[in-house]
Amino acid sequence: MKINVGSGNKVKVSAVEELIQDYPHLKDAEIISVPVESDVSDQPQTLEETVRGATNRAKKIFDHCDYSIGLESGLMHVPQTKSGRMDVSACAIYDGKEFHLGLSSAWEVPRAVAKYIDDGLDMNEAALKAGLTDSPNLGSQEGLVGVLTKGRLTRKAYTMESIRTALIHLEETHCQGRTLPRKYGISC
Repeated sequence: MKINVGSGNKVKVSAVEELIQDYPHLKDAEIISVPVESDVSDQPQTLEETVRGATNRAKKIFDHCDYSIGLESGLMHVPQTKSGRMDVSACAIYDGKEFHLGLSSAWEVPRAVAKYIDDGLDMNEAALKAGLTDSPNLGSQEGLVGVLTKGRLTRKAYTMESIRTALIHLEETHCQGRTLPRKYGISC
């Protein structure tokens, strides 16, 4: 089995490699990193744009593989938050016919970061400008969520959440009509 991952970001690729070990029908898959553009803005501003970025990546790299995975982090407007926005990771798994979508938990973007994003900066640039990090490659490391939670929730972990929730639908579709062992939920 071969799974293409639409990213050159080592955190995202590592999240896929680690997470599939929990799934017997995927754990031996060959994971291929395929850097690809999302065809959305560098800093998606809505949930719709974030999901579109993930689906665009997955569909563009579906070539000589069983599944392709697109991952995209972006913002969404959330009422009653201090900054008005939360960040979320979207995962799109494409099987050549349909998408299997999942989202991570969401976390509120600090006001100072939101202000710089309003000025056109992406999350990395905004976090640098706000003085929350000195790393210009924060998105390829622990992510701003890792900085804000002091490592309690990292970009890799919240990316894994989106992959796991996308796998709910994929696994249901994959296993449909079979008698399944239920040791840890549905497993084929």
